[in-house]
Amino acid sequence: MSDDLGFERLLSEEGFFARLLGRSPSGAGREPLYGTDLPVVLLTGGPGMGKGRLLRAVRDRFATKVPVIYLDCGSPVHADRAESEPGARSVATELLVEAAQRLSTWQGTGGSFTFPRLFAGLAVIATGAGDGTPEVIQQEVDRYAELPQKKGFKGLATGDFWRGALLGAIRNLLTTLSGQTLNVFGAAVVNALVDTLFSGLAPRGRVEMARLYGAYPGAAGQPEHGLRELAADFKAGGEGREVAERFLFRALREDLEAAYTGAVGWLRRVGRPAVLLDRAETPLGEHLLRAVLTDRRAGQRDRVVIVGTARRANGGSFLYEGLPVPEVPPPAEFRAVDGTPPAWTRRTDATGGRPPLTDGVLLLRMPLLTGDQIRRWLEGAQPAAGPQGSANRRRVEAAVARLSGGRPHMVIRLAEAAAAARMQPDANDRALLDAGQNSAEQSVAEVLLRELVRDQLPVRLPAEHHDHWLDLLTHLSVAHDAECADVLLRHHQRGRVHRLTAHHVAELLIDTGWPECERHFIGDFGLRQLLVHRLYGLEPDGAAWYADHHVLHNHYTGRVVDETASSGAAFHSVVAHRMNHRLVSGGVDDVVRHLAATLPGRPREWCAELLEIAQAPYPARADTRLDRAQGLVELDGPALRRTVDQLLHAVWLCEERTRPTGRETARTLAKLLDLLSIMEFEGAGQLGRTATEWSGLAENDQPLLRCTCTDQLGRRR
Repeated sequence: MSDDLGFERLLSEEGFFARLLGRSPSGAGREPLYGTDLPVVLLTGGPGMGKGRLLRAVRDRFATKVPVIYLDCGSPVHADRAESEPGARSVATELLVEAAQRLSTWQGTGGSFTFPRLFAGLAVIATGAGDGTPEVIQQEVDRYAELPQKKGFKGLATGDFWRGALLGAIRNLLTTLSGQTLNVFGAAVVNALVDTLFSGLAPRGRVEMARLYGAYPGAAGQPEHGLRELAADFKAGGEGREVAERFLFRALREDLEAAYTGAVGWLRRVGRPAVLLDRAETPLGEHLLRAVLTDRRAGQRDRVVIVGTARRANGGSFLYEGLPVPEVPPPAEFRAVDGTPPAWTRRTDATGGRPPLTDGVLLLRMPLLTGDQIRRWLEGAQPAAGPQGSANRRRVEAAVARLSGGRPHMVIRLAEAAAAARMQPDANDRALLDAGQNSAEQSVAEVLLRELVRDQLPVRLPAEHHDHWLDLLTHLSVAHDAECADVLLRHHQRGRVHRLTAHHVAELLIDTGWPECERHFIGDFGLRQLLVHRLYGLEPDGAAWYADHHVLHNHYTGRVVDETASSGAAFHSVVAHRMNHRLVSGGVDDVVRHLAATLPGRPREWCAELLEIAQAPYPARADTRLDRAQGLVELDGPALRRTVDQLLHAVWLCEERTRPTGRETARTLAKLLDLLSIMEFEGAGQLGRTATEWSGLAENDQPLLRCTCTDQLGRRR
């Protein structure tokens, strides 16, 4: 798999990341973007959009030229390491230690980095290790032994930040206290350790320490007080520990900044260092991003490039600090197709108030793959011709484009599955989802649902719902709006103490990065097809599918009092909503009778209702719609009813969006509407214009009834 699939412009010699880091992948210098005040760059996109893949590609392309490290905020490794010493470690400190250790061994231009400022903070929180005995504290401090000075330089000059004997002095202190029973924060260890740290500092080091730790909350300019407060806050846990962790991240960035300043740094260092935070939508990731954004809002400046991931399209709710999103200026944003990297400057609040965190962010929208990119990827994944020939390749290409919507991970998985798949010209796209994916004989649908749903649960999904989240989404794949989603949720959560509502699920889907659609509760077309496919297969002969549609049909049957009553954005009336579910659950004849009876006298309203009723998936069984639309299935009844029956099936084919339509279906639509337009009922003549409009859309594979998710499909073609 090519790591730069869809990222060519971003990773090129003159691309966004070359300008951001001040160095190209080949090592040539580039004029850095944004000066001394840097935005935090957030890659936005839901599951399967390639955020982590892009971060790893940036690391692989640039890490030999400038110091770039990749960190996974969702990895359990940091929690496992912190668990062994909860009084002296946390998930955040373990990630910061990993970052410092990687950079302390970097071998590129300018050599490795040292972290004396970070070391000082880690040393004082080490006093919370175990039961606070000097032996345990010394073991904890020794973990950080290589951070404050370059490995192999034991006798650093007195003008350096640290004296070479500092670690020895700390060890001597702890050895002296060995064997004593200590009350760490009421007695000697923290004070003695702080005194030892400062007695070992060169003059420049004392100035730097005073500037940094003297700014710690409550330090009043006294660095010794700052370090003691940091240790106490970390020990206290809760919000105090979060303050300490944020400050330690600042110390790490200041250590990196110091390596670039002064005559030596100016001569030896090139470009900008970067910290890439994958899965930054997790609590740990948001915690670190908030720390950087808060510091930079307060005026702290460093040249460390921070790039994180964000599932939400707006960057994450934490950026808005509890304020309604419409009231907060949105972050600046950039798309790869824009070409030239965007201008960005920190906005200032003319009222003198505190600017929002959004002010310090640049959103980089993850790119969807174009039709040409999908085609090229498929050509690389499939044999040149294969036993099925070019017709099969074109059919597969159309299926992959529609099912994936250009989502890179889905394109890759579907292309792999399609390499040996054969699709009939009139097959439903969902037939491709049954293709095998791996040696475990899993279908591509099973693999994608695991990777996009089970492995990427919403961060804020309560633990009691983890085990049935996929099942709930599967049933919600047939819902159009919040009302019918709530009907299904009540039905499928019976007996549970803790239940999710449609509002909860919608918010969780947005948090996860899935798009919204005004006509479909599951707003991403590809995800919806995966879930519909799973729903039909949950029970033999699609029993679960039919049961869910019957539940909704019965609900809207009970609601029909006024047949013109509104039913949300997806339907103009409750009757149309009810008929939609009746159509999908096997009541085609009932729908045809309703449509035939309500056409005369209201052709425009009737056409709108027909489109709403027909916006439905088709069961996973033999598809007779095309034959029925073309009059190849014998039907009884008057001409009006037979023609309406044929038209319903033609429109249903066009609206499902999982089969090719093209010229044949377009001609069928035009023919049927023209037949209706010359029949003797009030308003029949108005249908001639509709015939022209609908056939033109169908011929160009465009939806007859537009919505957000079908519009996106049209843009992928």
